[in-house]
Amino acid sequence: MSDRHAGSARRSIFVWICAFFSMLAGARAYGSVALLMEEPYGEFGAFNPTGHAAVYLNHICANSPTELRPCRSGEYGVVISRYHKIDGLDWIAIPLIPYLYAVQDVNYVPKTVDKAQVAALRDTYRREHMLALAPDDKKGQTPKGEWVQLVGSSYDRTIHGFQVKSTAEQDERFIALFNDKRNVGHFNLLFHNCADFSRVVLDTYLPHAIHRNFIADVGLMTPKQVARSLVKYGKAHPELEMNAFVIPQVPGTVARSHGVDGVAESLVKSKRYLLPLAVLSPEFTGGVVVAYLAEGRMRLPKNAAMFEIDDAEMTGGPKVPVVLPGESPLVAKPGEVVPRP
Repeated sequence: MSDRHAGSARRSIFVWICAFFSMLAGARAYGSVALLMEEPYGEFGAFNPTGHAAVYLNHICANSPTELRPCRSGEYGVVISRYHKIDGLDWIAIPLIPYLYAVQDVNYVPKTVDKAQVAALRDTYRREHMLALAPDDKKGQTPKGEWVQLVGSSYDRTIHGFQVKSTAEQDERFIALFNDKRNVGHFNLLFHNCADFSRVVLDTYLPHAIHRNFIADVGLMTPKQVARSLVKYGKAHPELEMNAFVIPQVPGTVARSHGVDGVAESLVKSKRYLLPLAVLSPEFTGGVVVAYLAEGRMRLPKNAAMFEIDDAEMTGGPKVPVVLPGESPLVAKPGEVVPRP
């Protein structure tokens, strides 16, 4: 790529990131609640391709990872989710920018990353802001564990968002409810997972909106089923002004994430599961295929190429295109950061 074209590509990324976060920090007439359906990655993602679910609340912030409050001017809100074996907690709330990029300021979001950079960014943020959740190990070094899921999510995977409006009253009720209830972890992969938690959060705002799928997901709650339910509910309630968006995985040498699947869908799409099942139990395998075709499919919205996670006053403003991985190749030195244009 020529220097001219590389510079143009970099400028397009600069404009997107800065415009996106400027929109988030701007004046907002109402709040929003958004499901984040996050793609699976790595070895566990290959074994369990259902991905991760979290909820972004753009008018709710946090005094600490476990104490919520209304946002002040210029704050971006929090991402809240359920995690496994992090300080014995059931849910943790992380500010939006650190959650996505493991930095406090969008000025310092890398244009490209490798594994070493991601680890360094996460550990720096941990040492400055998360020692209570993830203290040093006995040797004073970076601890192992699932705390890495709390920051820098966009380095590992692409995130698909589904957003609806919320009111100040709903936000106040949510803050009071979650600050008052015991925050004690009892994570269970099958019936008390991150998708179950997202269902509880969304049902606080939209009662009875999220439902289990006993056909395609055999009753297990999955991120894709939460998204499917929310999209269906949003279509039935146009006053919620539901829209979809994409937060792309940061370019670099970190392995790319892959598509989110439901339970039946993962069996149908994977030869490692489907072929042995077909040999051992053709009838069961046929039922799985029918379940997927009947209830398990979900096409991501084609109009999700715009990241609009702000209020109605901003929707008439400039549209901010999402640059998907591979659309605008970047040429950058390791550690180079995004400046203001």
